[in-house]
Amino acid sequence: MAGINWYHTNRSDENCSVDVQLPICSLADVQLRFLCPTDLDEVRALCQEWFPIEYPITWYEEITSSQRFYALAAVYNQVIVGLIVAEIKPYRILNEEDSGILAKAFVKTSDVGYILSLGVAKQYRRNGIATLLLDSLINQLTTLEKRKVKAIFLHVLTTNSAAILFYEHRKFQLHKFLPYYYSINGRCKDGFTYVLYINGGHPPWGLCDYLKFLFSTIAKGGGLFTWIFGKIHSAIFWIRNPRMIRQRPEL
Repeated sequence: MAGINWYHTNRSDENCSVDVQLPICSLADVQLRFLCPTDLDEVRALCQEWFPIEYPITWYEEITSSQRFYALAAVYNQVIVGLIVAEIKPYRILNEEDSGILAKAFVKTSDVGYILSLGVAKQYRRNGIATLLLDSLINQLTTLEKRKVKAIFLHVLTTNSAAILFYEHRKFQLHKFLPYYYSINGRCKDGFTYVLYINGGHPPWGLCDYLKFLFSTIAKGGGLFTWIFGKIHSAIFWIRNPRMIRQRPEL
């Protein structure tokens, strides 16, 4: 992947909108910068084109001016061709439908990243821009300073197959089906929650899930411990599945 080029913009003077038709770009020519207040109209026009949900004007004002959001633009020839907007939240304050994405051990001390929006202008898609933006967010949240962030999650329409395939390719896991989660043009639409676990985070586990993780981790070390825990795993399996134990054949 090409290196990321960063640049700063004058938040008060620069007009970020340029109305031109551009050819398909190379990642080497794409620059990343945070959104600024003068981006508001351009960002709003892009989101209205990309997403079926109508965001209030206050939302655009916040993502283009507040440091509360990780709002990053991919820029080509001074035109925004993609953007990602995310927010870091304490896990304990999540809405009920999202409160089960992490194990209980993380409730009091952990944060999570929530992707509000990720989009790329139609003529620039399939050039790796969405991956570039998502990688930037993941890299930011997997630093030592952000080790409290144990997961990145998002909501997506069940009918948005392109987005679902993209996130699954990036190792996001389907967590939950959300019936009637969206209201679009007066009609209710179903959604999914997808989660990427980072910095040692994991979902709530049953006994089998924990053992699977434990044994797979130990197996990476090889040697005597792998053999011992393999035997323990086999013993527990047979205890939990007595019907599968083969009867000794008659001699």
